[in-house]
Amino acid sequence: MSKFTIHTLETAPAASKDLLAQSKKANGMIPNLHGVLAESPATFEAYQDLHKLFTNSSFNAEELTVVWQTINVEHGCSYCVPAHTAIAGMMKVDSELTEALRNRTAMPTDKLQALHDTTLLMVRKRGLLSDAEMDAFFAAGYGQQQLLEIILGLSQKVISNYVNHIAHTPVDAPFQPFAWQDNK
Repeated sequence: MSKFTIHTLETAPAASKDLLAQSKKANGMIPNLHGVLAESPATFEAYQDLHKLFTNSSFNAEELTVVWQTINVEHGCSYCVPAHTAIAGMMKVDSELTEALRNRTAMPTDKLQALHDTTLLMVRKRGLLSDAEMDAFFAAGYGQQQLLEIILGLSQKVISNYVNHIAHTPVDAPFQPFAWQDNK
């Protein structure tokens, strides 16, 4: 089994040092995921860019959390689920929503349920949604923009979830209180 390096500012490739410095400034630490991503400056930059674009999408904090955590849980990412539980708390997302996502139970509103269901279908069906499935999403009050933004969020999460799977990224201390195991 390969052991992936969790880079620091001192060990990172030159092209990743600025990204790691920005991460440390923004987070007060370098998350282990970012340390792993630093090995590939292009992948690290793509992940950071996708994150910024997705957080600036039309989704509010609850909706961002629904998309992120739906994908994290479906992918079984034991790093990202606790990390996004902590992030949701910092974003003032109700813990009822976070727990529902972590435990695969119903969302607190019909609109968030439609977002969850559509995100899950997008992952499971690899984007091959039927007209009826898209119509149900649109009937809940979302539009084409939000359907495309689910794909944006999925693009970000594929990078982080898959990197964490192959690297077995250890959960950072601030996220450990939110540890999660896939009981699927």
